[in-house]
Amino acid sequence: MPTSTLPGGTFQLADDITVNRVGYGAMQLAGPGVFGPPADRAEAVRVLREALALGVDHIDTSDFYGPHVTNAIIKEALHPYPEGLTIVTKVGARRDAEGGWPHARSPRELHEAVHDNLEHLGLERLDVVNLRMGGFEGPEAGSIAEQFEALAEMREAGLIRHLGVSTVSAEQIAEARSIAPVVCVQNMYNVANRGDDELIDFLAGEGIAYVPYFPLGGFSPLQSEQLNAVAARNGATPMAVALAWLLRRSPNVLLIPGTSSVAHLRENIAGAGLELSEEDVAELDSIAG
Repeated sequence: MPTSTLPGGTFQLADDITVNRVGYGAMQLAGPGVFGPPADRAEAVRVLREALALGVDHIDTSDFYGPHVTNAIIKEALHPYPEGLTIVTKVGARRDAEGGWPHARSPRELHEAVHDNLEHLGLERLDVVNLRMGGFEGPEAGSIAEQFEALAEMREAGLIRHLGVSTVSAEQIAEARSIAPVVCVQNMYNVANRGDDELIDFLAGEGIAYVPYFPLGGFSPLQSEQLNAVAARNGATPMAVALAWLLRRSPNVLLIPGTSSVAHLRENIAGAGLELSEEDVAELDSIAG
């Protein structure tokens, strides 16, 4: 992998994996609504290759993006994968004919999903598999033991190196950790949606990565006005400010901004390195106050 000059430094995800804190989320490589093929597959391939050229060394994906579309593009663009590239995938949902996201959480469905990811990525073992349990907006109450035990068995069988969880509560994380090690948590979080503040700090103390998704989601017009004010003051985009704030929030936060455009990819990576002043941070923190 190229020598990285990415902002934020690195994070030790596991004993055998250290990654740059700025990664890439492949969700947007599929068609509209994360369904079907992209309008420009060649550009999607270029985005992935450019991400690695810029120093990105971890990619977040799932075989239910498309479905199967993003993993096929990743394989086309990057296989055989360079040493040091970490691919993080996700199981626990599927796509229906209408483009919906129904749960797919039985042990049989999870087993099938792991094998689908292996096949479409062209791998014999997956680096990290996240178990997605809640909905888009947040966790759903209930035990995750049956599902996480199924993934832990596949880890013991050598199909998965490490496990993570997604859209889960602190209680569900504790339950998962009682079954097998958890290396990352992927929940909805951004400057305006800060319900996981305490969880992020706890996970930092435990050496567990926190990966926020939808870093610009959930803004009202008033909140956007505040974000835009900081962006204007810094001559930056709102996305750059949001990413820079997340990198500053805690050293265990990893970023996975997604895009289907090479130009936007470069903009996101450069924007994450924006230096925010104390005044900027105070104004941004007030959004969720």
